[in-house]
Amino acid sequence: EYGTQMVEHLNGMFAFALWDARSRRLFIARDRFGEKPLYWGVFDGVFLFASEPKALLAHPSVRPSLNINALRQYLSFDYVPAPLSIYEGIQKLPAAHYLTVEDGRVEVSQYWRLSYKTREPVPSEDEAAHRLESLLAESVRMRMVSDVPLGILLSGGVDSSAVAALAVRASSETVKTFSISFAESSFDESAYARAVASFLGTDHHEERLSVDLAANLVGEIGSWMDEPLSDPSLLPTYLLSRFTRRHVTVALGGDGGDELFAGYPMYWAHRLAGLYARVPRFARRALIEPAVRRLPVKTKNLSFDFKARRFISGAAYDQVARHHIWFGSFTPDEQNNLLSAEALRGTSTDDIYRDARRLLEEECDADNVVECMQSLDTRLYLAEDILTKVDRASMAVSLEVRAPFLDQRVAEFAASLPADYKLRGRKSKYILKRAVAPLLPPFVTRRSKKGFGVPVAEWLKGRLRPLARDLLSPERMRKRGLFDADYVTRLQDEHEHGQANHRKLLWTLLMFELWYESFIATPRRIEASVSSRES
Repeated sequence: EYGTQMVEHLNGMFAFALWDARSRRLFIARDRFGEKPLYWGVFDGVFLFASEPKALLAHPSVRPSLNINALRQYLSFDYVPAPLSIYEGIQKLPAAHYLTVEDGRVEVSQYWRLSYKTREPVPSEDEAAHRLESLLAESVRMRMVSDVPLGILLSGGVDSSAVAALAVRASSETVKTFSISFAESSFDESAYARAVASFLGTDHHEERLSVDLAANLVGEIGSWMDEPLSDPSLLPTYLLSRFTRRHVTVALGGDGGDELFAGYPMYWAHRLAGLYARVPRFARRALIEPAVRRLPVKTKNLSFDFKARRFISGAAYDQVARHHIWFGSFTPDEQNNLLSAEALRGTSTDDIYRDARRLLEEECDADNVVECMQSLDTRLYLAEDILTKVDRASMAVSLEVRAPFLDQRVAEFAASLPADYKLRGRKSKYILKRAVAPLLPPFVTRRSKKGFGVPVAEWLKGRLRPLARDLLSPERMRKRGLFDADYVTRLQDEHEHGQANHRKLLWTLLMFELWYESFIATPRRIEASVSSRES
C-alpha cells in the first residue's frame, strides 16, 4: 500500500528484507537509530545481505580482507562508521536508510532525519516536562508488551532509572532490575542502582565484574565480535546481558538519553574550548599545555589529569575533529606515528572526518555547537558504538534489549526543544531531569554523570598485561605489517611504568588484534545462514 514509504509508518527497532516477486525488486530497510544491524555487498555478481558480517563470510564468494580506510576510521572513532565496514567489499546500511535492488542496480536512500529546528511556539518548561514525561511513559508501556519475562537494565543513572520508574508505574507485577558492580570504587555505581531499586520496590539482581572474569570475557568476545569495537564497556554489557538472560528474555535500557538530552560532558567542554582558543597561543603552548602534561598520571575513572590531557589534545582542532578526539582514541598525529609506511600509503588524515563534517553541514545550524554535536552523536556514536555494543552483547546470549528513549516521538520532541532546555550552563539533561524528578529519589537527578566506565587502565598493568603483551608483541606487529612495533611497545612501556595513561590507545589496538586474529589472520569457515540475490 505504501511502497518504499512504508518504513515511515514504523516506530521501533528493525532490519528486514522484502522480495517483491511481481516487480522482481528487493527492498531492505533499517530502523531510524540503528538498533538493528544490516550488512551487504556484491560478490561475483551476487548481492548478499545479512545482520552480521560473519554470515556473509560464510558465503564461498566472500574472502575476508581488511579495508585500510576503515582501519583509520576505527582508530579515530573506536568503531567503523557506516556505510563502511572493516571488511573490504562489505558495507553497512546506515540507520534510517533503505536499499533497493532492481535490474542489477543497488540504490541506497535516506527516509528519515532527526531535525533540530526549535519548535515554535516554544513550550514553557512545565509544558515541556509534562509532555516529555507523557511521551516517555507511553514509549515504556509499548516496549513492555511481551509474551516472555521482562526486566530493566539499571545503572542508577537518570536514564535507566527513569525507564525503571515508568515501568514500575505501568506494571501490575513486581519489576525485575539488573545491574553490574566493580571492585574498583571509582568505577562502581552499584550502590546507586541498589538505592533506586529499593526506592522503586523492584526485584533487584546484581553481578560483579572482577578482573579475572574480565580476562575470560575478553577471550569470549574475540570469538563473536566480527567487527572491532573499542568501547571497554562492551565487557560489562556482555556480562550484564548474560546475567540478565538467566532471569528474563527481554530487557529495557536507557540508551539514547545522553544523545537526545545532551548528557555528555563534551557538550559543555566545546564551550570551554571556545574560551580556551581566546587565550594567546604563546600562553597555551608555553604554559598551560606543558603544565597539563606534567600532571601526575592517575587511573581512576574520569580523573582530572586524564580529562585535562584529552581536552588539550583536541582543543587545537575544528569542532568535528575535536569532538571525536575527545570521544575516540588516536589523533591524526598519533595515527601517523602508529601506522606503518605501507598502511599510510593511499590514505590521508583529511579523509577521516570528511563524512562527519558533511553530516554537520546537512543536519544542524553550525552556530549551535551543542545541537550539532548531538546530531553527530545520534548518527555516529549512538548508532555505531552504543547500539552496536548492546545488540552484539545481548544477541550473543539471546537477550532482546529495547530502548524507550529511541521512540520516534520522544526523539523528535527532544530535538524540537531549545538547546538551553537540554544543557543549561553545566547542567546536562535539564528538562529530562525536571520531567522525571517526581518519580525518583533526589540524588538521581542531582549527581553528576559517571558513565559506564571500566578500569582497563589498571587491568592492563596487572591481570590483562600478559594477554596485551602477547597480542601486541613486536613479532606479531611486524608480521601484520600495519603498525609500527616500536611505537606500540613504547605505549605499553609508558603505561605500565605510570608515565602515561594509554588505556584508550592500547585497548583500541587490543580489540583490533583480537578481531584480526579471529577473522582475517586465521579465518574459520563459519556456519551461518546467508541470503543472496543475483545482482
